[in-house]
Amino acid sequence: MMQLLPIYVDDIIRRALTEDITGMDVTTDFLLSPDDVSEAYLVAKAEGVLCGMEIAKRVFELVGEGVVFEAKHSDGDRIQKGDILAEMKGNTRTLLKGERTALNLLQHLSGIATETARCVALTEGTNASIVDTRKTLPGIRALQKYAVRCGGGKNHRFNLSDGAMLKDNHIDACGGITAAITQLRQHIGHMVRIEVEVRDLDELREALAAHADIIMLDNMDCPTMKEAVAITKGAACLEASGGITHDTIREVAQTGVDIISLGALTHSVKAFDISMKWRKK
Repeated sequence: MMQLLPIYVDDIIRRALTEDITGMDVTTDFLLSPDDVSEAYLVAKAEGVLCGMEIAKRVFELVGEGVVFEAKHSDGDRIQKGDILAEMKGNTRTLLKGERTALNLLQHLSGIATETARCVALTEGTNASIVDTRKTLPGIRALQKYAVRCGGGKNHRFNLSDGAMLKDNHIDACGGITAAITQLRQHIGHMVRIEVEVRDLDELREALAAHADIIMLDNMDCPTMKEAVAITKGAACLEASGGITHDTIREVAQTGVDIISLGALTHSVKAFDISMKWRKK
């Protein structure tokens, strides 16, 4: 499992907390003594894949001192409805002030991991890997891509510096696939690979002739993608993208493509239902 830099995670949590608390919590601070102690727990309200436990724990550490957070499950675990995810005991003010930020992050990341795992299961037994895109929420891309890994998927490039990707607008602006690849080859380093988005089989053949490393089959139907696989014969890595749903993903995978990229894994995923409950005193 990929590791998240603590400095990166702390920065996200601090920004989330300062957005949620500007100065004081007018409810908690006026109601409860600073010495009050409580017990609480996190419970899953659905079945899925967990992601973000250490992040949730860190939220309470940054809010204040004195909370013991005992995780009962780890990132990547498959959980059932009713499972206790963590037990917490400590300062009541800290628990209440950290609750929403911890849940927001934990629910969102677990939602991504759960959706990724579902797509991986739907393509089981095929050659296709499930991969994310750059269609992420500003500021938390690394967290979202981490969640994809927890769900059994893989990561596409993290940013525009990771690889050269010629999309339709690049190609049209440069006068075609061959011209664009030729120009790129004159400038990029030996570690940088080139991916080309193609819209039909003629563009596929041009990309192959220009020695593209990866070719994205954009919004092609399955019979066309199957023909693209036959034409390519392993000369380039083939990525299917565009309009792929739960109903079509297995058929897409069975065409023989190497990668299926899904922006929906990160840009429109449903949050996983998790609640924080209080132990009665």
